[in-house]
Amino acid sequence: MASSPSAEASAGALATPPALRLEEAPRLFDTDGKPLGQTEDRPGNSPAFERRMQLLFEAIVANDPTIAEPAFFPVVAYEQVKDIKKPAADWKHRLMKAFARDIGRHHKKLGPEPQACRFVGVDVDEKRVKWMERGKEGNKLGYFRVTRSTIRYTDPSGQEKKLGLTSLISWRGEWFVVHLDGFS
Repeated sequence: MASSPSAEASAGALATPPALRLEEAPRLFDTDGKPLGQTEDRPGNSPAFERRMQLLFEAIVANDPTIAEPAFFPVVAYEQVKDIKKPAADWKHRLMKAFARDIGRHHKKLGPEPQACRFVGVDVDEKRVKWMERGKEGNKLGYFRVTRSTIRYTDPSGQEKKLGLTSLISWRGEWFVVHLDGFS
């Protein structure tokens, strides 16, 4: 399992995770504004990924999915990946709706004092990372997928606990959440 030493060193110190700076966010468009295509770069625990997971945890604490939008698989990527009619509508009405619901489910798991919980880190099991070939899962192109990752946090008593991340998929060498709590 991989985790970020910087996240572990700052455990409990991050009341509000830093926002992604423009230079840290994965580039989705070229200089002409055209969507960039997929790569076969294998993702890891980059600083940008770590910050997106901090934003995800902040969203769970606040029960506000809009905070975590940078952590979710981008619609511009979904439109290129998914081999269905109206992928942007599916992204908005199915995936984002499930994501918002799951933020609420995870929020409840934090207990009566969610604001006292602190992000510790994220674990991605490298043994579970798989390249999903074109045509699998109804996709037009390939990507890396990993299931059963976790966010580690401390509860108000300081006890370390975990929240599940059902599925992360890659876009241009970066992990993004696509299913937070189950596949729906």
